[in-house]
Amino acid sequence: MASKAPPQESHNAMSLSRIAIASVLALSPLPALAAAPAGYPAAEAQVLDLATKSIAIRSVRGENNRTIDVAKLYKQALLAGGWKDSDIEITPVDDTAYIIATWPGSDPKLKPLVISGHMDVVEAKPSDWKRDPFTPVVEDGILYGRGATDMKFNGAVAVSSLIELRRSGFKPRRTIVIEFSGDEETVMKTTGLLSEKLKNAELVINADAGGGKLDEATGKPLYWVWDGAEKTYADFKLEVTNPGGHSSAPRPENAIVQLAQALVKVGAYKFPAEQNALTKAYFTQAAPFEADPKIAAAMRAFAASITDENAIAVLRANPATVGKVGTTCVPTMADAGHALNALPQRAAAYINCRIFPGHTRAEIMDELAKVVNQPEVKLIDVTEGSFETAASPMRADFVAASTKAIRKAWGKDLAVVPSQSSGATDSMYFRRLGIPAYGASSTFTKDSEEFSHGLNERVRLENIRPGVTYYLSLLTDLAK
Repeated sequence: MASKAPPQESHNAMSLSRIAIASVLALSPLPALAAAPAGYPAAEAQVLDLATKSIAIRSVRGENNRTIDVAKLYKQALLAGGWKDSDIEITPVDDTAYIIATWPGSDPKLKPLVISGHMDVVEAKPSDWKRDPFTPVVEDGILYGRGATDMKFNGAVAVSSLIELRRSGFKPRRTIVIEFSGDEETVMKTTGLLSEKLKNAELVINADAGGGKLDEATGKPLYWVWDGAEKTYADFKLEVTNPGGHSSAPRPENAIVQLAQALVKVGAYKFPAEQNALTKAYFTQAAPFEADPKIAAAMRAFAASITDENAIAVLRANPATVGKVGTTCVPTMADAGHALNALPQRAAAYINCRIFPGHTRAEIMDELAKVVNQPEVKLIDVTEGSFETAASPMRADFVAASTKAIRKAWGKDLAVVPSQSSGATDSMYFRRLGIPAYGASSTFTKDSEEFSHGLNERVRLENIRPGVTYYLSLLTDLAK
């Protein structure tokens, strides 16, 4: 467990709000590009400003949730960028809020293009972090803080790029809407409300999914991924109840022991390997860029045959690929007992599952019950805000526009790979309504620096200029 930064480190780690964009980019060159794209000083500075200010806002569900302040920060930037007050809606919902900002197009008959994201972040305990999670810090061209990758930096890039597009004089034929939900990391209530309000959308660009992979040794971009589908999120509760009693008189039935036996079975169980068109394309097209020959060979072998046990074992042992092989279920929380000197009357644990498309939550819960095979263990579906959705079509206009944009930003020979997200995103609410939604973040990262939801979350600031370049191209092509 890491401790807070010592005074000397805190002194050396400068707040981003005091770093000029030029000096940041000097620390974070664009090594992957033969010729860096033209700069956008105002937009690039605004990305830093919005990213740092939003990270400093503790937008976590529960007491003192300040998600609405992130919405107000975005609104202030958009108003200064030319939006009318009447075109921006901030709606409080419970302890959070959502925001919708509309840039009307010249042709009202065309359905709007939606840019989607979220403002909330998962909890972060300062005592566990090396740096305070809600104090944005830059060191060696890397921004640290809760939300750096998920997804306040991406939100800042999207907002700033849209403002830059308007500043450039562009006149969209198709209406452009940018919206941010306020509880994507929890119950997704605001996402459901947003999708209903925007159910006439033509398509959705989700800035919270997809993205690029950087080479671990050189830092150069290897390939870029867009997501056209996602696994279904599910939470199941395992519970055992006993009469309890005095700890000096143990009984054969102990709720904690019984629950532990069930958890060991769940932890050891592997769901059958599966594949669809998106995951097959990912393994086939991403394999040439995998630095580890063993993993690369496993990717090719699995793409050729989903019954290759050796390939499956290798891919399941790799955090970057395990979620793409099939359904996964893992214990995430446990709670048991009521006193140190008493037999437990209750023991409960939670299993988080990411379900491969084509299966229902009920089907997976039934399979878990068979795996546990203990009548005393009760399984309950406690999932909130999640459901099964079909994949979005591989629309030619999106594929062409996103490929053009990402290559303009990161290099003309960059490989573009379709994929399926292992995590849950707001896209599921739009797909549920039949609206094509694509995870298409412009941000590139190394696998070793991926700390979303974890300690010391970070993002490389070399992503700023390519990110703006990407959105200017993408939005121009899809909205013109």
